[in-house]
Amino acid sequence: MSKTRLLTPVLVILMAMAIAGCGGSGSSGSGSDSGVDPASVAAPGSVVYVEGNLKPAGELKSNVDSVASTVAGIDNLGEFIVSELESSASGEGEPVDFATEIEPWLGKTAGVAFSHLEKDGELSEPLIAVETTNAKATQAFIDKQAKGSKEPAKDGTYEGTDFKIGGSEDNAIGVVGDFLVIADGEKEFKAAVDAADGDSLGGEDRFQNAISAASNGSLADVYVDVGALIDQSGDSIDAQTKEILSSAGIDPSEATAVASVIPGSDEIEVDLSSELGGEKAPSGDVSKLLGSLPASSLAAFAASGFGEQLEEAVDSLDEAGIPPSLPPNELKSTLSKAGIDLDQIAASLEDAAVFVEGSNKGNLGGALVVISSNSEAAEAIADLGTLLRSASVPGITAVSGKASGFSIRSSELGNSPVVVVAKGNRIAIGYGLAEALRGINSGSGAQLSGSASYKAAVSSLGNTPISAYVDGPAALGLAEALVPHSKTDFWDARPYLKKIAYLALGTGTDDDLATAKLIAGLKK
Repeated sequence: MSKTRLLTPVLVILMAMAIAGCGGSGSSGSGSDSGVDPASVAAPGSVVYVEGNLKPAGELKSNVDSVASTVAGIDNLGEFIVSELESSASGEGEPVDFATEIEPWLGKTAGVAFSHLEKDGELSEPLIAVETTNAKATQAFIDKQAKGSKEPAKDGTYEGTDFKIGGSEDNAIGVVGDFLVIADGEKEFKAAVDAADGDSLGGEDRFQNAISAASNGSLADVYVDVGALIDQSGDSIDAQTKEILSSAGIDPSEATAVASVIPGSDEIEVDLSSELGGEKAPSGDVSKLLGSLPASSLAAFAASGFGEQLEEAVDSLDEAGIPPSLPPNELKSTLSKAGIDLDQIAASLEDAAVFVEGSNKGNLGGALVVISSNSEAAEAIADLGTLLRSASVPGITAVSGKASGFSIRSSELGNSPVVVVAKGNRIAIGYGLAEALRGINSGSGAQLSGSASYKAAVSSLGNTPISAYVDGPAALGLAEALVPHSKTDFWDARPYLKKIAYLALGTGTDDDLATAKLIAGLKK
């Protein structure tokens, strides 16, 4: 939680502008067309950086207001936030008149930078930079607010830059070049002054290469140095995950990501791009497989290259062994003697998908569906079931008839067994026989591709192939059945969640970038 105290009501108003899009005319997308860059006062190597458009105009502002009206019944979000926060500031003894005290000098862009990850895993306190078009007017406003604050503030100066320090946490605020800067303390404020005159996040090639992929016309852009976060978290990513990422051409220690938020008239779009730190980005169109899943699915996800990832996982498992019964480097050889070639099976596997069904805990279920390039994988499923039964593995039962395979029943798995079945070029692993059979036969029954909501989700993505889908009302209904009323955050958010018609995720590649588009369709 941020410890910023000095000029708190003003800070909230300023940063709310980045969300609400208040006041005046301005640029059509995130950032400023005045040539100033808030990242120029952020410390070099900052791990997370958010930049917002304070004065969107035209279609962007219209869309912001449309989303606010749909979700919260507010016709002009900017005016609403200013009114509410002016009232709050007055109640705390720090009255503010936005129109006369802030708007005349408020620029078009603002940035929030988090320099590092703390030992407890939380992001550091933010450095906030708000563009000003009149440094003298901004300083006069700072002086007035500090003088009227209930908590005393003292004067400071560094490298010719004046600032105020106040509040129980010694937060610092002042004008650095073209920005009103609010820092957690004197040390952080001085670092912003040093960044403005020397090395900064904005001057780093790593940052510039990533942020250049941000979408035009966005309200806000978010930069994340994935590699630095992993490193500062103690390199907590496990070895198997690293190997899977590596097989997809991803070096997590070098990865960065950028997300751009773009409101539409009846949707909210988030565009993502990631510099993977490798030579290639994952690719593949899984929309056909996703659309073939059961029409009753409330959520579904599909991914390409499943076989490659499985090969990496099997190799790791073979190398490590399965204590105490299977020593290292004997898994594949043992199965090979039984006529099961894991490498050949994995090589035949192509795309995979997961779907979830149900409206409450009692009928919740789903399955993993994998597509194979031939029937050998399906035949191997039957052989594996026979092998497990002959080895007298507890809880193993044969499945025959509509599909071949086996089930695994255990008290740890709950009331239903995990069922593995195969038919033709499809393999399904489901929680319960009915779910597994729905997965194996989903290509021939009622499919998602016939659902009106799914069609709308696909349409919203344009030329980007869909790879994940959530039915908003169905998912909310399940959450209402599962989440206890003691979880007040969910129930407080419920009125707004009811406005989501669907979530759609599409993925793709752009040279060496992995790209994704997430869209929340809204109900009018």
